[in-house]
Amino acid sequence: MTAGIRTGDGLEVRVTGGVVRGVREGELLAWRGMPYAAPPTGPLRFRAPVPVRAWGGVRAAGEFGAIAPQARVVRLARPATVLAKTDEDCLTVNVSALEREAGAPALPVMVFVHGGGYSAGSSRDFSGQGESFVRSGRVVYVSFNYRLGALGYLDFTRYSTGRRAFDANLGLRDQVAVLRWVRRNIAAFGGDPTRVTIFGESAGGNAITTLMTMPSVRGLFSGAIAQSPPPDAVYPRELSARWAAEYLALLREAVREVAPERVAAPPERLLAGADADDLVAASVALQVRTPDLYPGAFCFAPVIDGTVVPERPFVAFREGRAHRVPLVIGTNDREGSIFRGRVDILPRTPSRIADLFARAPGHARQVMRDVWPDLPARRSAADFGGDYGFWYPSTRVADTGSRYAPVWSYRFDFAPRLLKLVGLDATHGVEMFALFDRTDVPLARVITSLGGYEEYAAAGERMRHRWLHFVEHGDPGPAWPRYDETTRSTLVIDASDRIESDPRAERRRAWDAFMPALAG
Repeated sequence: MTAGIRTGDGLEVRVTGGVVRGVREGELLAWRGMPYAAPPTGPLRFRAPVPVRAWGGVRAAGEFGAIAPQARVVRLARPATVLAKTDEDCLTVNVSALEREAGAPALPVMVFVHGGGYSAGSSRDFSGQGESFVRSGRVVYVSFNYRLGALGYLDFTRYSTGRRAFDANLGLRDQVAVLRWVRRNIAAFGGDPTRVTIFGESAGGNAITTLMTMPSVRGLFSGAIAQSPPPDAVYPRELSARWAAEYLALLREAVREVAPERVAAPPERLLAGADADDLVAASVALQVRTPDLYPGAFCFAPVIDGTVVPERPFVAFREGRAHRVPLVIGTNDREGSIFRGRVDILPRTPSRIADLFARAPGHARQVMRDVWPDLPARRSAADFGGDYGFWYPSTRVADTGSRYAPVWSYRFDFAPRLLKLVGLDATHGVEMFALFDRTDVPLARVITSLGGYEEYAAAGERMRHRWLHFVEHGDPGPAWPRYDETTRSTLVIDASDRIESDPRAERRRAWDAFMPALAG
């Protein structure tokens, strides 16, 4: 079989590594669990991805691959709730497309980066399947797994020795490997390798804004969509080194009960020999303590290593060194309201808020208190934290990015009645069920149980059509004006959509003063 040519039934495709056979699901064709790099196990644990190992014969590609090791393995997908297998051998990619006639023009490609705080999630989630986008007949859809937690987002390079080396930014390097895989292979699935849009939500949105500033992916994508990104969650090596040291101490505690002989091992041996479950347990412990010890920071995030991530992304956007491709970026109305209990990672407690005020310029503290007069009351604290993590840094990316390339800004405001009653409103991630036309998922049925189902689904459909228009044409359509620092035109997605100029201007100006390092 010639490389890049399907067999008669359209299911067998030659990709990097060998031949895969997908499955037919109604009008959809799907290829799942295809390796895009060698398993990052054994001597490759904590190393940059290396080329996929070739296989003989035809490899079945009908099932999703194992998900990256993580604490939470329950997903809401189809079937409703299942336990997914976790394994370090998780670097797999999935492609979905409609069956098309031979010789049909190649379609633009959407590559989705899943969220989950760089510590949870996978391409098995409903967003990773993307059926609603594929059924439009307008795109080829790609999703994938990448390394998470300490295995993907802590910098252990300081512990490298002559016998054991460690690389940084492994999850990001995995994402680069996927984009290179797409460039080499997507034509075999009917996709156009020159028209690739990367998009993601939450941590996936952070991946998008970070990838846009990385030299190694230049030319590998033509557009980007960042939904609810925390763009400033990219940290210097000094801070990442502190987290790595704290993690090692926690890891020693995790292995003390099961393998006491390993507790005193040098760092490189401890990291190389620890069981994945112990690595995850220490990851959870580090993640739980970080928000109080380092208010406003996320311990699992990209690190400015001088090579993969050469500089702070905000600097790259401000100085015009980010890739000059069209960008859609936005957040939800009340990003911070969902972050409670076990996921309380934002600076929304009194002590965390006090820490941020102590770091802010003196003149800015009263300006911020004028905007939030009842801090740290619960609602104001949630919105203060959501602004800090998501909304305000996203406005700075839009501002600086629009100086050099087309940018469109949005805010998702629609909330079904139940979410309003419980005080969540249009919180972090709420748009995903509607955008991906998965209002049949159990959680989506619950949040629309008291009304708002039709409006919620319709808002998602309008959003989806704009995303598809952007992927096809490089803009989301004529009704949505481009963003610039003069007007700051923003699409507000609600029961009926509208355009607002510089929404929340007073809040933005307060944050400009409070966080001068971003406002420059």
